[in-house]
Amino acid sequence: STRTDQLNLSSRERCPQANGLESVAPLVCTAMETPDPIPTTVRGTIPTWINGSFLRNGPGKFEFGTDRYTHWFDGMALMHRFHICEGIVTYSSRFLRSDSFVYNSEKNRIVVSEFGTMAMPDPCKNIFARFFSRFQIPKATDNANVNFVKYKGDFYVSTETNYMRRIDPQSLETKDKVDWSQYIAVNSATAHPHYDRDGATYNMGNSYGKSGFFYNIIRVPPPGAEASTEDSADLTGAEVICSIRAAESRKPSYYHSFVMSENYIVFIEQPIKLDLLKFMLYRIQGKAFHKVMSWEPQYGTIFHLVNRHTGKVMRYRAAPMFTLHQINAFEDNGFLVMDLCCGDDGQVIGEYTVENLCSDGGAEIDKFYNSLCRNLPRRYVLPLTVDEQTPLDQNLVTLNNYKATAKKTKPGEVFMTHEELHDDELLQYGGLEFPQINYDQYNGRPYRYFYSCGFGHVVGDSLLKMDVHTKELKVWRYPGLYPSEPVFVASPKATEEDDGVVLSVIITPREEKRTFLLVLDAKTFTELGRAEVPVNIPTGTHGYTWTSLVTVN
Repeated sequence: STRTDQLNLSSRERCPQANGLESVAPLVCTAMETPDPIPTTVRGTIPTWINGSFLRNGPGKFEFGTDRYTHWFDGMALMHRFHICEGIVTYSSRFLRSDSFVYNSEKNRIVVSEFGTMAMPDPCKNIFARFFSRFQIPKATDNANVNFVKYKGDFYVSTETNYMRRIDPQSLETKDKVDWSQYIAVNSATAHPHYDRDGATYNMGNSYGKSGFFYNIIRVPPPGAEASTEDSADLTGAEVICSIRAAESRKPSYYHSFVMSENYIVFIEQPIKLDLLKFMLYRIQGKAFHKVMSWEPQYGTIFHLVNRHTGKVMRYRAAPMFTLHQINAFEDNGFLVMDLCCGDDGQVIGEYTVENLCSDGGAEIDKFYNSLCRNLPRRYVLPLTVDEQTPLDQNLVTLNNYKATAKKTKPGEVFMTHEELHDDELLQYGGLEFPQINYDQYNGRPYRYFYSCGFGHVVGDSLLKMDVHTKELKVWRYPGLYPSEPVFVASPKATEEDDGVVLSVIITPREEKRTFLLVLDAKTFTELGRAEVPVNIPTGTHGYTWTSLVTVN
């Protein structure tokens, strides 16, 4: 059928091609920090029950001296705070005073390598010193420009190395530096942890040694009696609850996040591979980190389902796919249902260079956009009980309301196919990314709605609300306005899942100093109000897009 043929196409082929996109170069420019809070101009109404701070993090400085970063992910972290109280909004921002920022500032050049930018040897050294500096092991950056996270009640900014920085969430001042490896045997941690209802935080890190490469599930306990009484970072009590051996020890997978239900964690080992030999040599070759990543679909996708109480692991396989951000996961009558944003081509990460993003409008940026994979929402259903008696080659998904399949193909292996979690209407918005839900009440539980950015451009150019029961869309979209990741805030007396507001910061490259904080009614997806800020704010990523954290006091 036509519908079946459509599903067999790649997500790039299924989405309309762009024609005449405008330049978004102003979105990738260095900004000035605004350390002292300034007033905003409120238009419409900001609900008075919102009392707290809306925090964001992302790249905000793209050059030192004559050196310029080559990849969007590499800019120095600029933290933003919108403080909302009784319908009044103020704005402030500060650059993270990371070691990377300080060293680069002192030398007035890039001296610390980032994801896509390789620091060159000091030109003041003689030729021999510059040559031998190539053989030094590069120090991991602490430019934590991806996310705001919480551990044991403290706020941190985080990236994907082993370093975080504790932050004062009111002043945005940089505090102590935290090295994960000083607390637990991991070499890194993601910038997308999950939080359970007891206050514990779960994350993932990796480790590598003689016995191979491992992905580790980490648990950090909630605030309690064991916490330090000093005003300093404290991850005491962190533990690895499960270690998963990489399917290919010399080619482990890149991962950015994971999903967690009430009893399980699912880690997705996808075919974006890191070549460890190239990683060892990339400094000598003068190549940036993203050059050691490659899309190798022949490896397929492995879902590792971990019981977070016992550490027991079950494995499932699926066709090759690429995912940065997952939507939610929940358990349903012996199955784990997992929703995520997926694409068919993992090469997209390396393509977000500053050069590509700063292309002139029209044919040049159209070509870049049309080459990108479109991420779309998909649903996988994992049977939780598979044993020797489970029959082969039969669909194990027996719940009538799911179209995804899972078949035991041989002893010890279950192969899954997904359900498309959208209708064709979504395709006109270019797919979606950066999903958010009513996290506090529905993460790890059955849910109905998620919010995201639509990608009709190389950056988000619309806000979407998706009903996963009916696949109905609600859309906020205006030409020339570019939203950040939407964040849901529940109203104080909410009785329904979407009773609250959605917040997003809107960038306006066509107009100078007209950025605004948008407040939408989450139920109707109509605008309630906006708070205009007389500054320019660059767009950014949380590894891909600016991430947000809301605290309601």
